[in-house]
Amino acid sequence: MQTAEALLEIIHERGKKGLPLERLYRHLFNPELYLRAYGKIYRNDGAMTPGASTETADGMSLGKIRAIIEALRYERYQWTPVRRTYIEKKNSTKRRPLGLPTWSDKLLHCEHECGSGQEGWRSTGCGAV
Repeated sequence: MQTAEALLEIIHERGKKGLPLERLYRHLFNPELYLRAYGKIYRNDGAMTPGASTETADGMSLGKIRAIIEALRYERYQWTPVRRTYIEKKNSTKRRPLGLPTWSDKLLHCEHECGSGQEGWRSTGCGAV
């Protein structure tokens, strides 16, 4: 399996040339990409906010990353519905909805975006390297 650095460099180069990406699913099994994604979203203020479950950044481990990868490998991963809350809009008395996903869902989403070269979630601060 390629290193995360080599894979991201290839994806970046193909993106600059406008070439399509193929067979990305198998790269979802690379734990290195999850560790990079973890590093990107752990430092955000919302990392310690629980989503639909009590899971936060503190509870993440290599074992959990391996469990996510195994669930993906055998097509058993289930996305969890987000916890919806409402926050005040700036300079207004109105409120807007905010969805809070579980930490595992956030990590998988960021890993996918980092691995495919897409722009990241504003809420996770994740994006192409």
